[in-house]
Amino acid sequence: MNAFIAAMQLSVAGAFVSIPVVRARFGATATASAHAELRRQGVRTTVLEENGMRFDAGGHETWAPVGIATVLAATAGLNLAGSSWAGALNWIVLGLVLAINCVILYSNLTATTSVQAAFSRKGDPDLARIDVAALLKAAEAGFPRWVWILQNARHVVVFGAAGLALTAAALA
Repeated sequence: MNAFIAAMQLSVAGAFVSIPVVRARFGATATASAHAELRRQGVRTTVLEENGMRFDAGGHETWAPVGIATVLAATAGLNLAGSSWAGALNWIVLGLVLAINCVILYSNLTATTSVQAAFSRKGDPDLARIDVAALLKAAEAGFPRWVWILQNARHVVVFGAAGLALTAAALA
């Protein structure tokens, strides 16, 4: 059972690492597309960076998923080693991963609204006049179409594998 739980944890870890890998590979193109849209809207292209909005693998877009993957890999190692800590950590780590992935999914589904709200809170007049839907659509166009499939597959893997691991832990 421990090997199965570890395999599920490593699957979830791989799903989380896919985020910075895709952003590292295609983030510059997405940023260029977003900048082109800002120019079309008559907004300075530096406004995104000045306000912490990125489409590449920088900042929390790398350290958060890599950190989560590292914790999952460590917990998987404890499961494989038969550590007495593994059982409790499975519940804590996988429970947190499910909660975090719910937040990520919600963020994906409400991106336009939440970015508009964040831009409004900043008080920058250039941010306030951005057509956020058009900006996000332009940035999304900078990623290959298969990234949308990967994003959804990532959610299926995270929810499915974490759920299977917790079920296995409950049955153990």
